[in-house]
Amino acid sequence: MRRRAILASMPAAVLSPTGVNAQQPGTLAIGFLSSRALGESGALVAAFKTGLTETGFVEGQQLSIAYRWAEGRYEKLPALAAELVGLRVVAILAAGGAPSALAAKAATSEIPIVFSALTDAVRYGLVASLSRPGGNVTGMSVFNNSLAPKRLELLRELVPNNTVVALLANPNNPISENDMKEAVAAARSLGLQLHVLHAQNDSELETAIPKAVTLAAGALVVTGDPFFDSQREKLVGLAAQSGVPAIYAWREYVDVGGLISYGTSIADAYRHAGVYVGRILKGEKAANLPVLQPTKFELVISLTTSKKLGLTIPPSILARADEVIE
Repeated sequence: MRRRAILASMPAAVLSPTGVNAQQPGTLAIGFLSSRALGESGALVAAFKTGLTETGFVEGQQLSIAYRWAEGRYEKLPALAAELVGLRVVAILAAGGAPSALAAKAATSEIPIVFSALTDAVRYGLVASLSRPGGNVTGMSVFNNSLAPKRLELLRELVPNNTVVALLANPNNPISENDMKEAVAAARSLGLQLHVLHAQNDSELETAIPKAVTLAAGALVVTGDPFFDSQREKLVGLAAQSGVPAIYAWREYVDVGGLISYGTSIADAYRHAGVYVGRILKGEKAANLPVLQPTKFELVISLTTSKKLGLTIPPSILARADEVIE
């Protein structure tokens, strides 16, 4: 096969992990700014493109996409956002929560920005209100910190004799402080002792879960964070090695061997973000597009992992599960 044919058959995300695809006459260029890693984001990129397609836009035909990946290093996001603004893209998808959305907003007040998955956009000054954003930013909400009480309740049902829980958070993420406050309050109301563990890089991640064991934590809550998502296989492996039952924000963790997850569908949020970008490309204003609230929540359980941990999943949890992986 000739080189040109080989390149033509490869997906755009592989061809252009950091650059913009060659723009054809008559196409639009949009930016894809992510705090996550390229290697683990294929399904989310596909979901975003599905949303674009639903509004009549296909990468390589009506539009090209400039991809920028921070690989979990949030300090890179301002420069990456500035690069996209310099390319004069007509819209930006801010993927990977508050870090990318805040970086994009700081880089431009004119280019429309759609965030893919964020908690409390009003609190962080991204929009004036959820119903009327008012500026150049809108997107999808995921309710992560408000789900902390539910995740702790599930852990208490799962490990009923345990009274000590650890929470893993990334201090570099601006939403982590509020996540911790919500979790601490919820733990107190449930009669649980909560230890907050911080990890913002690989080395801290490797020591955080073993530290939970030394603190006698019988269960672990992993907050929804783009850096953690990019390291989910490592996180799941560390939890397995330590023998600590852990609950996660997204089902993607259970897909790679995690025990249990409860949260909104992140893939669904990316698809809706693609729809919003498409609507903006057709002339609608971000200021008039309300921040969408999640409608899909998932409780996913791995029986395979529970058996490895020596846990029996209570019937009360199994009955509520959206999916049980055996």
